[in-house]
Amino acid sequence: MSGSSEYNPPAVWSWDKASGGRFANINRPIAGPTHEKELPVGRHPLQLYSQGTPNGVKVTVMLEELLALGHQGAEYDAWLIRIGEGEQFSTGFVAVNPNSKIPALLDRGGPTPVRVFESGAILLYLAEKFAAFLPETGAQRAECLSWLFWQMGSAPYLGGGFGHFYAYAPTKMEYPINRFSMETKRQLDVLDRRLAEAEYLAGSDYTIADMAVWPWYGGLVKGWLYGAAEFLDVQSYKHVQRWADLIGERPAVKRGRMVNRTQGEPGSQLWERHDSADFETKTQDKVTAVR
Repeated sequence: MSGSSEYNPPAVWSWDKASGGRFANINRPIAGPTHEKELPVGRHPLQLYSQGTPNGVKVTVMLEELLALGHQGAEYDAWLIRIGEGEQFSTGFVAVNPNSKIPALLDRGGPTPVRVFESGAILLYLAEKFAAFLPETGAQRAECLSWLFWQMGSAPYLGGGFGHFYAYAPTKMEYPINRFSMETKRQLDVLDRRLAEAEYLAGSDYTIADMAVWPWYGGLVKGWLYGAAEFLDVQSYKHVQRWADLIGERPAVKRGRMVNRTQGEPGSQLWERHDSADFETKTQDKVTAVR
């Protein structure tokens, strides 16, 4: 559907609350909290407030990978923030992330709590804190950081661009779907060319660059995002497929995908995570069975 009339922008834009679309009830042109509510705090120094979207998965994968390496200081409490219900606009959440987006991390391990928001910043903070998954110097570090920031700049075109107009907009419109499909396929080609020459994005080692990119683009080529795998011909990106499978088989990645997840099979959903044993005892299939 291409639309039969041209839109003429007004001289001054005003907020139309009835704009439609899947997320219309939580989108607004102003920042700040909408309601009073404090965030819960668990027993570990690292407190994560998130939901299992691609951006949230980046951080839970990183934390599970750190624990798999033996970094006990990376133990964390993961609290579910239901973004569809506007929980990211509470006073407590806004205090940790004034941008009201998940994920948000609070490090309470020092004399003064440290807040970290934006998923890429959280990955970098944790990598430096634990000296892991980030090359220390030289060309490989530069490559890692370049791909990390590539993801931060590129994924909005995939999510807010292609994903929104293809899957969530109230009407299908030819121009934006074509525009963002073209850009998404260009991005996949960028990745495919890089992964044709390197095992991982930064080279021979698995890094935070892979953790940042995989939930979005790995998820896309494995058919987990927007129901668009066939539409985008994702099977043609052979090197991205190889890389997506390689990372997806990592045990820490499998665990990280479960944390704060609210969709899919109940056995794949761990709404909150406070201990490694929760993966065996508190997934939604087991919680439902107890009830």
